[in-house]
Amino acid sequence: MSAKKRPDSVVYNEESEQFDAFLKPYGTSVTGPVIKPTDLTGWKQRGAHQVNARFQARIDELKKDYETMMKEVEDNQKVYQASFSFEPVVGKVYHLYNKPGKGLFLSLLSPDECRFDYEASYRLDADQTWTRVKED
Repeated sequence: MSAKKRPDSVVYNEESEQFDAFLKPYGTSVTGPVIKPTDLTGWKQRGAHQVNARFQARIDELKKDYETMMKEVEDNQKVYQASFSFEPVVGKVYHLYNKPGKGLFLSLLSPDECRFDYEASYRLDADQTWTRVKED
């Protein structure tokens, strides 16, 4: 420590042995600019709102995907539980009908070719899942 004591208002760096007030990122005297903390409340609120909106959009997207997947699961269970007496071919479209008293059955006949209670049409995909075909 230096033998010479300096007053508190003098900014002197003992290591470099220099007056370095001009290097400081803050005021070093009572006549220097006032240091006011930045009010970040507005920035935080905007950021929180944007993040919450993004998360809510993602949640809505996941809910929609979940509902779509559950519909596909329901359709696949319905087709696999239906009765049919042939081995379905991948890529072909089949038609699901409801026969009163007998339940669901899968057929090669289109709704135009028969008078059964038509449920929906499905295509067998390569991964052995059934995909509902949109009716025109």
